[in-house]
Amino acid sequence: MDLSNCPECGEIYIKSKFRDVCEKCWREGEAAYDTVYKFMRKRENRAATMLQVVEATGVPEALILKFIKNGKLQITQFPNLGYPCDKCGKIIRTGKLCEGCASEILEDLKNHERDEEFKQKMNSHKATYFTRNK
Repeated sequence: MDLSNCPECGEIYIKSKFRDVCEKCWREGEAAYDTVYKFMRKRENRAATMLQVVEATGVPEALILKFIKNGKLQITQFPNLGYPCDKCGKIIRTGKLCEGCASEILEDLKNHERDEEFKQKMNSHKATYFTRNK
């Protein structure tokens, strides 16, 4: 048994690999998910933005983002929903980073690899010292 404090309400609960909150908070989360899903399932609401979903359901944006990130709410069916890039916060629909941040990281990685290759070349050349005999 692994006892822990619920990150939502602070109550002590038995932590499991399936739930990261206590039973009461889990039930509240499931009820919130049902509310959001019922709203989004209606044809006229499928193009709703995050702000519209929050206002219509009363469910906090952070909780809706959690539903999206853990795969409970599939945004492929909802064209105006997304979640923030882990680096800059820009709204994205796939992955963890927006294209700009991913490109920036790849460029940094390439620069680092070039620097490492240069250092290895410099270290592989043995220094030669010449002396003058008189």
